[in-house]
Amino acid sequence: MKNVKTLGIALGLTFALGAPMVASSPALADGEKLFKRCAACHSLEEGKKKVGPSLFGIVGRKAGTVDGYKYSDINKQASEAGLVWTKENLVAYLEDPQKFLVAYVEAAGMEPKKKTKMSFKLRKEDQRVGVVDYLAAQ
Repeated sequence: MKNVKTLGIALGLTFALGAPMVASSPALADGEKLFKRCAACHSLEEGKKKVGPSLFGIVGRKAGTVDGYKYSDINKQASEAGLVWTKENLVAYLEDPQKFLVAYVEAAGMEPKKKTKMSFKLRKEDQRVGVVDYLAAQ
């Protein structure tokens, strides 16, 4: 019983202090599994490019800023317009990358140029949230 009480206190402190629960959050575990689809084109290693740019440190990073990666014109426009990859933006982007970027660029008063290279779509919101939570925990 003492161990259960100690665990409860530790978990309470973890949440109270804002520390992430890395252990086994179902969404995080699902996000890790789902990221395997993303890993065909993206790496989580800093500076390691594949077909797509490295997603190392993506949450909080300005769009289109991985050195040495050749971004599509619409991604460059979104970057110029100030797009930062917050959790919310990433969740919306993963639903339909082209639609998200077009809307962002148009909202900035620009005419969208061409298409994004990112064609993968993740329709279910809980899956998008899981992947983004996984990326944020890296």
